[in-house]
Amino acid sequence: MVHTGVNVQTDGLLSDEAADAILGLQFIIAWAGEGGEEKRLNWWRTDLVSEFGGIDLFQRLLPNTWEWAVLQAVREAARRTDQKIAARAQVPDRTISLFNLGFEIDELLEERLQVHKRSEIRPGQALNLEVMGEPGSSWKEDRFLDWLSGFEKVEFSPSPAGRLLKREASSPEILAKALVACLAPLSDEYPRPHIRR
Repeated sequence: MVHTGVNVQTDGLLSDEAADAILGLQFIIAWAGEGGEEKRLNWWRTDLVSEFGGIDLFQRLLPNTWEWAVLQAVREAARRTDQKIAARAQVPDRTISLFNLGFEIDELLEERLQVHKRSEIRPGQALNLEVMGEPGSSWKEDRFLDWLSGFEKVEFSPSPAGRLLKREASSPEILAKALVACLAPLSDEYPRPHIRR
């Protein structure tokens, strides 16, 4: 029997470490999915994490928190694309994806992001974003693919709302890692890995 759903426990608190791990994954995939001036995977038409795009703008607008603001903005672009693809599902509200982990988890992640924005710590110090390099550094697809290959492979099947995972997860962090792993092989359109709840 193939499992296509998951019960993620949200009644306990999401640890700061788990929240940071998930935020890091979201930021990396959001960054990689951009397709503006610097063509990365071109899943969303934004130019936020580029020297002469969002970085230049946010440095002038928000001199103390610009790095966090750039990542938050590109994450929002990814979330909106995810939401559009989710609308193809029979019951969109019953799917969970990297950018829609359910209300409780999404709220906890947003709270953790606000904690980081209020701190004086840079994103690269707070989260594991090494694959991205320094803000504004050039895209290296081979480096990204090497990073992606470090995740345990997962089985999936195609669905109208993207790639449907064929596994269960015991925690939001493990689920997020499985959703990232399901991005391989890369495709021209955001493949939106998801599960049904």
